Amino acid sequence: MHKIYKNCILILILIVISSLNVYAAQKTDINNLIENAKALDNKEVTVQGEAIGEIMNRGEYSWVNINDNTNAIGIWMKTSDAKQITNFGDYKHKGDTVKITGIFHRACEEHGGEADIHSETIEIAAKGNTIAEQISSQKLIVAAVLVPIAALLFFFYYRKVRKSTIEQ
Repeated sequence: MHKIYKNCILILILIVISSLNVYAAQKTDINNLIENAKALDNKEVTVQGEAIGEIMNRGEYSWVNINDNTNAIGIWMKTSDAKQITNFGDYKHKGDTVKITGIFHRACEEHGGEADIHSETIEIAAKGNTIAEQISSQKLIVAAVLVPIAALLFFFYYRKVRKSTIEQ
């Protein structure tokens, strides 16, 4: 009986410890941060999203913006950490997917009252890549029809303008 009691206590302790670890590492949506900013202010959070734009160096620290498809937020991190990010999202590129753990500030006094996260750890979850541009066949057909029409309109307009200047 005593052994069963010890095992039950041990199992309960393991469950509590494992649930604490899961809670600390749980990711939150950036939009959730914005909507619950007051409750999450100055709390450690973990977010994951695509690095977008470019690194904005400020000496030892840099700004990196991330977008998780719910919203975007600026991340204040060590420049050495920011240099781990090699691909940034734009029209022709998918940026690296980064997992950031840090302190969320709903109105950071250090950075002009904007919402931001001061990064403590960064992990590259997935590398970005170049996006191959694909033009749909419908767009090509529409362009093939409209270009000759525009050329004809220009031709008739030019003839009319030229004719009216000759008559004057």
